[in-house]
Amino acid sequence: MTAGPPTVEFDRDRLTGTRFATVRTYAELDSTNTAMVEEARGGASEGLVLVADHQTAGRGRLGRTWSAEPGTALLVSVLLRPPLPIDEVPVVLMAAGLAACDGVEAAAGFRPGLKWPNDLVVGDRKLAGLLTEATGGAEPGVVLGLGINVSAAAYPAELAGEATSCEDVASRPVDRGELLVAFLTALESRYSTVLAGGGRKTTLQAYRADSATLGRRVRVELTAGPPLEGEASRVADDGRLVVIDQAGAEHLVHVGDVKHLRN
Repeated sequence: MTAGPPTVEFDRDRLTGTRFATVRTYAELDSTNTAMVEEARGGASEGLVLVADHQTAGRGRLGRTWSAEPGTALLVSVLLRPPLPIDEVPVVLMAAGLAACDGVEAAAGFRPGLKWPNDLVVGDRKLAGLLTEATGGAEPGVVLGLGINVSAAAYPAELAGEATSCEDVASRPVDRGELLVAFLTALESRYSTVLAGGGRKTTLQAYRADSATLGRRVRVELTAGPPLEGEASRVADDGRLVVIDQAGAEHLVHVGDVKHLRN
């Protein structure tokens, strides 16, 4: 990893007292998630944050690449070590998605929806994506990677019909540093809720309320087999998406690429 001068200006004092007070900024990394997995395996403490102005090998879900012009997106990874059973870890991703929505709302003045499982959308246009990775090793952890389009230059012009940015929607400049602090502050609250008594149920309810997928006709590209088409009826307690096909049969989707269809 190549350290450079701070590329995101933000008030570190606002993160004092949170888990996320240690923030390292870089001009360029291959991938913030890749770098964070290395840090985690080296014994890094929960709450470490890595931010890059540019990624040369950014990654998304299902092996996709993530690319944005330098300084046009908030590219951040966070290390968590949740004391939860493995089957409850998906709720941490839900909390992160909610925190990203909270951060956008605080910094840009609008609230995006959550497209199952991990995209932030405005209408059906993608604003941000989340990628979680398990670190493995003697002290397992979870790396949360978040990429938020801040300006329209964060995505190619040919994707203008499918993507959007904070500044597109807000119709004003949006500061990356303010967005970073707003996200981390919200994540502190949302993650604390997950770990508190009854917090899993509270988080699931909030995720369902912010869902842009529930009630929609969807097509799900599965990792194996033909696509599944039907209505997204609910998010199960374990985070899986429940889709009802045209014959009325319920399908539980654990991994897949969801496309919203016109109703």
